[in-house]
Amino acid sequence: MEKDRLAAFSDGVVAIIVTIMVLELKAPHSADWAALAPLAATFASYALSFVYVAIYWNNHHHLLYAVSRVNGAVLWANMHLLFWLSLLPFATAWMADNDFARAPTILYGVALLMPAIAYYLLTAAILRAEGPGSTLAGALGRDVKGRASVVLYLAAVAGAFFVSPLLALAIYVAVAIMWFTPDPRIERIVSRDQR
Repeated sequence: MEKDRLAAFSDGVVAIIVTIMVLELKAPHSADWAALAPLAATFASYALSFVYVAIYWNNHHHLLYAVSRVNGAVLWANMHLLFWLSLLPFATAWMADNDFARAPTILYGVALLMPAIAYYLLTAAILRAEGPGSTLAGALGRDVKGRASVVLYLAAVAGAFFVSPLLALAIYVAVAIMWFTPDPRIERIVSRDQR
């Protein structure tokens, strides 16, 4: 199977996810600057979620760049990832509408945790399809950053539950910063192999 259809479909779903999130930003009915203040939590939630969707899109792009074959398991693993990403707008809206209250912030953490697990499963499916000696297997290595993200999301959810939602938010931001620059391992390996 060709990876181009997988990439095109994934791009379309990501575009819809971003569109749904931005539709939650409602303009105030007043024309003064003070009317924007109540929207601070909504905008902060949107910005963080937009960064996360962008991170997934960038890394998905890099991942598919190194893929030479796609099979049914890869297609389903990709759909699994897209399913969890598609729930991010709901979690974002609930957290924003409730000013980062405990339960919505916990759900937001779960909405970040599940795509991280799904992305790991997608890479595992691709590695099985590509084989252990593939370019991608060499590029991914032990995927310390991916595993650390899952642990940090779990810590954030527990932190929101037992300590404070603000602790969880700090961890969510820290993980986003950690991933803000796409992992260059795949680009390096593919560039080397192309030479």
